[in-house]
Amino acid sequence: MNKVTVLNENDLRKILTMEETIAAVEEAYKQKELNKAFVLPMIFHEFEAGVADMDIKAGVMPELERYGLKVVSWFKDNPAKNLPALFGTTLLFDSKTGAPCSLLDAEYITGMRTGAAGAIGAKYLAKKMAKTLLIIGSGQQAFFQIAAYLTVFDSISDIFIFDPLDANKANAFVTNLATPLESLLAKNPTKKVSLKNTNVSAVTDLAQTLEKSDLVATVTPATTPIIKAKWVKKGTHFSCIGADISGKEEIDPQIFKDAIIIVDDLQQAITVGETERPIKEGVIKKADISGEIGALITGKVAGRTTDDAITIFDSTGIALQDLAVSNLALKIATKENIGQTVFL
Repeated sequence: MNKVTVLNENDLRKILTMEETIAAVEEAYKQKELNKAFVLPMIFHEFEAGVADMDIKAGVMPELERYGLKVVSWFKDNPAKNLPALFGTTLLFDSKTGAPCSLLDAEYITGMRTGAAGAIGAKYLAKKMAKTLLIIGSGQQAFFQIAAYLTVFDSISDIFIFDPLDANKANAFVTNLATPLESLLAKNPTKKVSLKNTNVSAVTDLAQTLEKSDLVATVTPATTPIIKAKWVKKGTHFSCIGADISGKEEIDPQIFKDAIIIVDDLQQAITVGETERPIKEGVIKKADISGEIGALITGKVAGRTTDDAITIFDSTGIALQDLAVSNLALKIATKENIGQTVFL
């Protein structure tokens, strides 16, 4: 029999810090660029269009002696059955033996690693000393984006929350943000972060807010653009998070026309990411994409060239993020004796 560590959401909340998650995701991007980690083809299947689907993301990380996969299932009618609409599960394996190492709840890890990704894109593409952050969307991912941006940027003084469907949700998000956010940020091992110097507010006028936003993170399931090109000021950085299947779109394709574009995975970006529509509509060509985030981190490609440049990071989400953060969680859990052990 083989020992497998099972980690549920409560375990992961105890284990993971945003600071360490960011470091793990950044290292995963680097490993991919250096051909020391590999993303396998993504699988997406609809059981019933618009009602139930699943996707599988898998990868190999030889440096960590790990490979694995994440399965995410979405069943629209589950809430009526008192079940979550979304289930996510990650499996880690030992790449030397093929033995399963860990079974992890993927929802919390996905939230953490996705937040980390948005902030990493901004870290390498945004203007220095960016002060204002606009989050489009007020779901749970907005929470993780804020935690990650505040961990990366010391300069943020104002955070704006805009919900494209319901302003009341943005207000409720802001009202309930402080306590859980402070709790998460206080766990950072070296960079303790607090909201005391940051003003967080809900906004309703998107065009006006964009005029004063240095950083923009889009975290919605939109299929038509929320942000129009004519609203965007010079120097804005976008981390586009929501587009992860074909047809999703959050920002006007025309914004891509003169922007510096970085993606997490080239093939995913042009088929299921925010970059899909601009390429299909002929606004840009594949060659107009500067490169992947790993190449930017390692200095193989240039990022922002001037303070006036508009920059875009298209983060579709790759398995290596999940594997790196899952492996981090497993290491800490093993050390601190957290989780359950089963034998298969």
